[in-house]
Amino acid sequence: MKSPARLLLAATCTVALLSSPAAAWGTNKPKAEKTKPVDCAKVKCIALTFDDGPGKYADKLLDTLKKTNSKATFFLEGQYVKSRKAFAKRMAVEGHELGNHSYTHPHLRDLSEEKIREELTRTQDIVKQATGKTPTLLRPPYGELDYRVQEIAKEMNLPIVLWNGGSRDWATKNEKAIYDEVLKNAKRDGVILMHDWVEQTVKVMPKLIAALQKQGYHVVSVSSLRGANKLEAGAIYPVGSEKDDLAAETPDSPGAPEAASPEDGL
Repeated sequence: MKSPARLLLAATCTVALLSSPAAAWGTNKPKAEKTKPVDCAKVKCIALTFDDGPGKYADKLLDTLKKTNSKATFFLEGQYVKSRKAFAKRMAVEGHELGNHSYTHPHLRDLSEEKIREELTRTQDIVKQATGKTPTLLRPPYGELDYRVQEIAKEMNLPIVLWNGGSRDWATKNEKAIYDEVLKNAKRDGVILMHDWVEQTVKVMPKLIAALQKQGYHVVSVSSLRGANKLEAGAIYPVGSEKDDLAAETPDSPGAPEAASPEDGL
């Protein structure tokens, strides 16, 4: 049995410890970093966008984006969100922008209005279920659209985002080629098309972002770019991109081996 003196000493020490600011729970908890939004009207910005995901290398890409204090826009396919919910959730939690890229990557112009609406609505629903956030942008597969796609985008309150620079990562699958192509196409307020299922894209990303930052670029989400923060539903951005030949920047088929099977992820 402890003596009264020892019990008194223990009680005194306990009171002193609990009253110490250093020992108070929560006093020294690290605070979440708050990054100021980038004002692209004042600085040079560029948006890196990633289609067909979440791809199986998305976690490594997210690591790089976090380390470089960069934000991206991910145009997600519902079928892959379904199998890689954790990746989609992390994209949302870490402040990246989420867009709709259909459920199965069809040629929307070949579908009935009912099927177009179904492709887009299923993806809206599954992304919301997986991440708690609803996609705010639409990128039609292959960049293909017609008046029906545009009208349905209006109904769903989705601006349409295409691109004005590519990486041809799906075609070359070569780190140097991807690096060179992006830097060649880089420009202020540029929207660059890439894919997070291409391993070489993810591997070259630290070097690529470093090169862009060295040129004075801030890597931001599409909606941070000048002229993109107040897009109307159904509007097409970048302006004039719908007149460009975008076919060379997208795979002929969504069935590339790395992207074909949702089961190869988580």
